[in-house]
Amino acid sequence: AGNATEGVRYGVIGTPEKHWLRWKENEVRLDLGDDALLRELDSLCRKERLLEIVHDFIVFDSGIKKTCRHNQYFGVKAAQAKVRQREGGIIWHTQGSGKSLTMVWLAKWIRENVRNGRVLIVTDRTELDEQIERVFKGVNEDIHRTESGADLVSALNGGHDWLMGSLIHKFGPSGELSDQDLETYVESIKDSLSGDFQPPGEVFVFVDECHRTQSGRLHHAMKSLLPNAMLVGFTGTPLLKEDKRRSIETFGPYIHTYKYDEAVGDGVVLDLRYEVRDIDQNVTSQDKIDEWFEAKTEGLTDSARAQIKQRWGTMQGVESSEERLRKIADDIRFDMSTRDRLKSCRGNAILVAANIYSAYRLFEMFKQTELVGKCAVISSYKPSVTDIKGEETGEGKTEKQLQYEICRGMLADHFNEAEDSAMHKAERFEREVKRRFVEEPGQMKLVIVVDMLLTGFDAPPATYLYIDKKMQDHGLFQAICRVNRRDTDDKEYGYIIDYKDLFQSLEQSVKDYTGKAFEGYDSADVDGLLKDRLKQGRARLEETLEALKALCEPVEKPCDNAAYVRFFCAAESGDDEHLKHNESNRVMLYKLAARFLRAYANLANEMRDAGYSSSEAAKVKAEVKHYEDVRRMVKLASGDYVDMKMYEPAMRHLLDMYIRAEDSKLLSKFDDRTLVELIVEQGDKALDTLPGNFRYDPELAAETIANNVRRLIVDRTPVNPRYYEKMSKLLDDLILRRRKAAADYKAYLAELVALAKQVKQVTGPEQGTPPPPEINTPALGALFVNLPEHYDSEEIRVAKALALDSSIRDTRKADWRENRFKRREVRNAIRFLLESDEDADKIFEIVKAQDEY
Repeated sequence: AGNATEGVRYGVIGTPEKHWLRWKENEVRLDLGDDALLRELDSLCRKERLLEIVHDFIVFDSGIKKTCRHNQYFGVKAAQAKVRQREGGIIWHTQGSGKSLTMVWLAKWIRENVRNGRVLIVTDRTELDEQIERVFKGVNEDIHRTESGADLVSALNGGHDWLMGSLIHKFGPSGELSDQDLETYVESIKDSLSGDFQPPGEVFVFVDECHRTQSGRLHHAMKSLLPNAMLVGFTGTPLLKEDKRRSIETFGPYIHTYKYDEAVGDGVVLDLRYEVRDIDQNVTSQDKIDEWFEAKTEGLTDSARAQIKQRWGTMQGVESSEERLRKIADDIRFDMSTRDRLKSCRGNAILVAANIYSAYRLFEMFKQTELVGKCAVISSYKPSVTDIKGEETGEGKTEKQLQYEICRGMLADHFNEAEDSAMHKAERFEREVKRRFVEEPGQMKLVIVVDMLLTGFDAPPATYLYIDKKMQDHGLFQAICRVNRRDTDDKEYGYIIDYKDLFQSLEQSVKDYTGKAFEGYDSADVDGLLKDRLKQGRARLEETLEALKALCEPVEKPCDNAAYVRFFCAAESGDDEHLKHNESNRVMLYKLAARFLRAYANLANEMRDAGYSSSEAAKVKAEVKHYEDVRRMVKLASGDYVDMKMYEPAMRHLLDMYIRAEDSKLLSKFDDRTLVELIVEQGDKALDTLPGNFRYDPELAAETIANNVRRLIVDRTPVNPRYYEKMSKLLDDLILRRRKAAADYKAYLAELVALAKQVKQVTGPEQGTPPPPEINTPALGALFVNLPEHYDSEEIRVAKALALDSSIRDTRKADWRENRFKRREVRNAIRFLLESDEDADKIFEIVKAQDEY
């Protein structure tokens, strides 16, 4: 889909609109001027390119059909050139840009184009290992996922498997990749080698997250194992300055790059908003503490006092930490009640705790609040009795004991105590929490982690990341990218809340996006990563307001209700062409008004902090209400009220929360009904449900009813063309008489209400004429009314309509509209009872539009 000014958007069948893509290419083959439509169609759809995409860049990922983004296509194409030359290198595509599918498409191409080509994919996270297996099965290819070093060596040496996967941390003791995992992995491979190890074929090794292995140990091990193999490193994070040279020496030069700011610009991932929050810890009275200590230790030796003081210092640290954690918990609870995405339950949050003990203490605090049952801890900790052996001191519970008890209680809330081992329970619990976090964000609003889920965990609802742990470099980069995945329209940014001041000072972060936490990177490599939330929020608010004002600038002065309706709907009642012509303007109005409201909601409680004075804040709030009133008025006046609902998924609760506009309350009476449906149900009383600006302006009310009736006539004409053509003519006549001032507004409104009832409730062939008693369903009525005119007696028309209805019901099969042969059977049944193909085709189109068939 596309046009000459905006270019092309593309996707496979079934792709949601938010994932439709725009093709970008530096090289332009033909001189097509400024016509973006033709230029991008030539890039995307010329014969050889289109065939290549269909053949090489379509997969089914867990049954979902997907095609490539431009960065994936050109990344694979660049890698193909390297494969032909047998030169390794690094593909750096930023987090969230589809790196794993790039691996799959490159491996698939190697399989088809390199004689005896074999691919080994080395990963360090289970999610990617499992995803790659699912995708290859989607294209009818199996991957051998090795279970040990010996299994890997055997698979390589056997030559039966062309595609193999190896998961590094399976060979280590922990659930997350560590240096020990890597050493164990390399040693397990070496121990399994034998003198006859000679793997057949040409082997290509893909190393995921290659930045973790820039020391060269894994590369050296792979070169020792497979001296003739070509290695391709994949990374989603930029390389540190000190390691970039070594990594390039190890793997080779960059094959293709797709940096963070490019992905944000393309809409592949969302921009990030950053704010630092300080949780102060103060000793209220050091003198009182010292006095208390002296009194309690009076008479003890200096050695004993020193031991107790050391113990007291530890306990003081624990108590201080608990108070700090409680403040963080309260802070997050406040956000859950006030931040749009969290309050609406469409978004959720991840909290990164400093250590496992802190994670479980935080969980215990949240458990006593409204987040009970909607919060969980996911960590590498698995409760075992051995953890607390020897911990009993008689002086209260130690950290290990508290951690053990809280974790056991969390698991016990979900599983029968005797059902499984603690290890099995924890694994099942983790799977269920992750599923609910991704699929049911309102039921899993907060996940507390320490190290897990900070790499490779894609959860579109995740909107806020709270960090209370010292992090830097790759770990920090990957963690903050957990909240930049696209989701519903109301997720416009990912938010990073920093309790550790990882970026040192907000002013420095704004000036230089690298900050101290990213000082090891080249500035250009992470440019555009983080932005000051309040500064960018204000810019977003003002940009959207300017866009709204520009859109509404042509509205005639004094910009009253009628002027807005004339501009966005039609200058005169019944001007269908003008109403249709203005549809794009109306859609833009709905989008911008919704965006303006969301931008305001993001700052509504912090307008002063964002730099607005009290009077300026009040003026902005009035602007929000004004444009929301215009949006609702135009939607109602044009008849778009139901059709355009997709553009306001979060509007109602935002209005209630920040604007409290009276009109929004009134409009809630419509629910999912149209104005015409309300008129049919309530008659003249339906006009009382209109907002005040309609009720007190009879001309505007009449215009609104006429447009809604017109919209219904247009929508329903295929169901019963002859009847609705007559209704359309009646409406035109009524509007024409009003223009000639032949009827006053009161009479005009009464006639419009009567006509609305006729349009909604089809009666018979003529206005107000009851149908014959045998014609007792809407489908029979449509057949009866639309039969050819040469069936001139009522008796013949009734018999013919009944015969057609019976034959259609006997002939139709399930989903007959979607199957060419089933459609042909229904059409033939109709043709058998009518006299000409022309008559049969006309009735067949009416039959297709009937819900009854």
